[in-house]
Amino acid sequence: MPLTFRKSFRILPGVRLNINRHSWSLTTGGKHGPRHTHSSTGRRTTSVDLPGPFGWRRTRTARER
Repeated sequence: MPLTFRKSFRILPGVRLNINRHSWSLTTGGKHGPRHTHSSTGRRTTSVDLPGPFGWRRTRTARER
């Protein structure tokens, strides 16, 4: 099993800095409503949790623009 590293820091209410071995990302939003994540690798993700086992996620990379 490979070793992994992941750490998340709350900067402000509704803003998180996520760090792993290869990149970092900034997430804005909370549990209720959409969340937007911007990664240092160019990935941008928007996600929403829906009631029950449902959810919605859209991911874009820097090349899709």
